[in-house]
Amino acid sequence: MRTSFKKHRTLVQAIRGAAILCALVGLCFGNCAAQEKPAKPKKTPRVPNSGAELYKQNCAVCHGNDGKGNGPPPASSPFTAPVPDLTTLAQRHEGKFPDAYIQTILLSGAKMQDHGPSEMPIWGKIFAATTKSDEKQVALRITNLTNYLKSLQEK
Repeated sequence: MRTSFKKHRTLVQAIRGAAILCALVGLCFGNCAAQEKPAKPKKTPRVPNSGAELYKQNCAVCHGNDGKGNGPPPASSPFTAPVPDLTTLAQRHEGKFPDAYIQTILLSGAKMQDHGPSEMPIWGKIFAATTKSDEKQVALRITNLTNYLKSLQEK
């Protein structure tokens, strides 16, 4: 009977040891899995936010790289009016840059009295649609673009 008890005790110890070993191995694999880096999110195309980038991408085609209104108009839109020189905005507004006016035009479009619709795109709507941005992001782009236009003013 004593031999049977020893065998049973040895078997219990072996099972206990195996269980502890399995628990340690599981704990180790669990920690390793927890330390793995999460999958990288898919890269989305970078949306320009700086005023200079926005100007170059959206405005320079008509207003020119220097803002003087000497860029070639897009072939898809036959312009009838001369493209404004953006470097003289402050000069044309009694020496003060018209921030609110420019932001309104960029966000909502230019109101052309007695001349029909404006030929300038409504950038607020375009930024919202093409970048799937919320109002804050659109407002940030409009502000950055306005500040860039302010930096182009002739002294």
